[in-house]
Amino acid sequence: MRKIIFYHLENGKCPVTDFLESLSNKQVEKVFFVLDLIETIDIVPRKFFKKLESTDLWEVRIRYASNIFRLLGFFDGNDLIVLNHAFTKKTQKIPKKEIKIAEQRKKDYFSRRLL
Repeated sequence: MRKIIFYHLENGKCPVTDFLESLSNKQVEKVFFVLDLIETIDIVPRKFFKKLESTDLWEVRIRYASNIFRLLGFFDGNDLIVLNHAFTKKTQKIPKKEIKIAEQRKKDYFSRRLL
């Protein structure tokens, strides 16, 4: 069974929580519904969770009404998923800027975890 946690910046802030606080209650319910699926079912449909090509990042995909949300993260070991970036998707492809933020936070996570 997988476990999902949210990454925290060195100052203690949590970018994913900050993003979720900007959403409506119904939107947040949908996000946590998808996160629960990822944690509990063995084979998660790609429409909810997939690996990003040419990276070590994974994306959680949430659609609510006409909104599309993405939460990016990575695996720490086999079963721990660390979500470290979230945004509202407005274009067909994920902007490189968003991927770069997630990759930088991944590096930070592992450098601080080893201390």
